[in-house]
Amino acid sequence: MEQRVSLVTLGVSDLARARRFYEAGLGWRVGQAVEGEVVFFQLNGLILSLFHRDALARDAGITRPGAGFGGIALAYNARSREDVDGVLAEARRAGGNLIKPAQETSWGGYSGYFTDPDGHLWEVAHNPYFPIDSEGRISLGSE
Repeated sequence: MEQRVSLVTLGVSDLARARRFYEAGLGWRVGQAVEGEVVFFQLNGLILSLFHRDALARDAGITRPGAGFGGIALAYNARSREDVDGVLAEARRAGGNLIKPAQETSWGGYSGYFTDPDGHLWEVAHNPYFPIDSEGRISLGSE
């Protein structure tokens, strides 16, 4: 597994309010958004996404979001679907817990989830719409 964090997803209770905070409040420029569902900000080699907290918990297969779920998922984007499976296996071998096996997604990718030994949630995904350069930097693909 290459050493990088691709996305930081913040689980929020009110997506419109969170978007206003980052966009109008902090002056960040939205890179992409699906109205009412998700907002992406291109950072310096990293993407910050805002996603409904309950939807994030459901996506990861967490049935009791208040029970140890902190409303955030770190994401590692892989270069291929096969790499997703390999990274999930590597994380498990290293002492992580497989939370959700990799599977096809509604947005056209492939992803699964694991937690590290301290319970921090990681998504491992292949997103064909977010290219990864040779340095491991991810982008929204529209810039």
